[in-house]
Amino acid sequence: MHEDLPFSPAAERNRQPILEQLLQRLPPQGHLLEVASGTGQHAQHMAPALPGWTWQPTEHDGQALPAIAARTAGLPAVRPPLRLDVTATEWPGPPQPAWTACFDAVYCANLLHIAPWPVCAGLMRGSARVLRPTGLLLTYGPYLERGVDTSPGNRAFDQSLRERDPAWGLRWLHEVQAQADAAGLVLAQRIAMPANNLLLVWQHRAAAT
Repeated sequence: MHEDLPFSPAAERNRQPILEQLLQRLPPQGHLLEVASGTGQHAQHMAPALPGWTWQPTEHDGQALPAIAARTAGLPAVRPPLRLDVTATEWPGPPQPAWTACFDAVYCANLLHIAPWPVCAGLMRGSARVLRPTGLLLTYGPYLERGVDTSPGNRAFDQSLRERDPAWGLRWLHEVQAQADAAGLVLAQRIAMPANNLLLVWQHRAAAT
């Protein structure tokens, strides 16, 4: 039914391992904001498995929104996708009203390494604004870590990204943490995932103490 829509092999591979982690960490119900929904494959797969949750897809590329809408059509818990610039001072931006402390989770997969570095600060600041006090930010993807050997695959991936765009590349986890700290978020969990990826769980500093 969706053969004519954009398709990500990586999203197809990682959707179930990520979902299994979300099922362990999210409460039975809530409102989730997905940042950088891409093809919509994660929303299509995960939203039905989280029946107590509403799922708000977003994407920076407005041209991707029709495909996301088509892929998630008929899923009552998935809201129409919205364009979102994470570096904006308010989410989602005009003409939509600004979100403030209205989401129980923000989920973002495979964004930071294929976006300019200021996107990281934008993601942290925006997530801190829209998350409820006990809400979680969950980010997924490859990272560089001090004291941890980078796999050959991730080294090659990092080089290929930088060749495509010098502003892209795998991010150092301690630098991402610094941006989160400036926004009032702290790293609560580091979860090793297949293919040398990490699922990181962030929360408001006050909720972590």
